[in-house]
Amino acid sequence: MGQPWRVDASEEPVVELDLDEAGVATELPRPSNSGDAVQQVPYRPVQFVDDDLPTALERSAAWLRSVQDWLGEPVDVIAVHLDYDDRDGRPYYDLKLLCNEEDLAGAPIAVRAQQGQPTAP
Repeated sequence: MGQPWRVDASEEPVVELDLDEAGVATELPRPSNSGDAVQQVPYRPVQFVDDDLPTALERSAAWLRSVQDWLGEPVDVIAVHLDYDDRDGRPYYDLKLLCNEEDLAGAPIAVRAQQGQPTAP
């Protein structure tokens, strides 16, 4: 099930990761709301949508905390993007966290395991 992922371009051994069809770790905590999602593009936007911005921000913070606990280190968030959708029947706010795809794939966990270190510090 694991997919080879070279951690860097040096002569480090290939680290096997257990990735799903989207290319993220199968153990990655997913956003809890059904409208939120980890998307399939470079820099992995993780989307939180809601009519209430504080609620979307709170859900994104809770998700970041759960991923940080799982990863054992802070998640590398490259950018935060906020947009809106004023079409009828759609959640108004669209908040996206652009995350490092290696973190979402669980690469730091796999590297620590390969080095014989605890998977969580």
